[in-house]
Amino acid sequence: GSRSASKDAQIIAQRKKAKAMSVAMSPGRQIAMNGFMMYMSGKNLNIFSISICSMAILSPLKGIFGISKTFKPFEDPSVDLQMAKLIHIALNLAWLCIGLYKMATMRLLPTTSADWAGAVVWKELMESSSIPP
Repeated sequence: GSRSASKDAQIIAQRKKAKAMSVAMSPGRQIAMNGFMMYMSGKNLNIFSISICSMAILSPLKGIFGISKTFKPFEDPSVDLQMAKLIHIALNLAWLCIGLYKMATMRLLPTTSADWAGAVVWKELMESSSIPP
């Protein structure tokens, strides 16, 4: 009767929550694989290392912005997805930070003052002298 129906609903809710947590942890497995690939690609600039770095930047961003689509199959009033979504976002942010660190070690990010030298406005000298300042 109704007792077994509510028990079935509880079991389905528990399974949905477990599956949602499994999906939330999936970026963790990808972090390990991509971290190894980034380590093996070295610090040299070549097409392989650039493609690995771009994948390490774009994949977490797609994961974060597509979180509602990712967890859509598990939405149910009886299933709390807040913790699973937070874990998913945290792991994707960690993956993004690893990708940004790799890009910084390859000198692809503007992290030194020399990278911004083109933005420096030089004053026009009105006169010049042979005496050093």
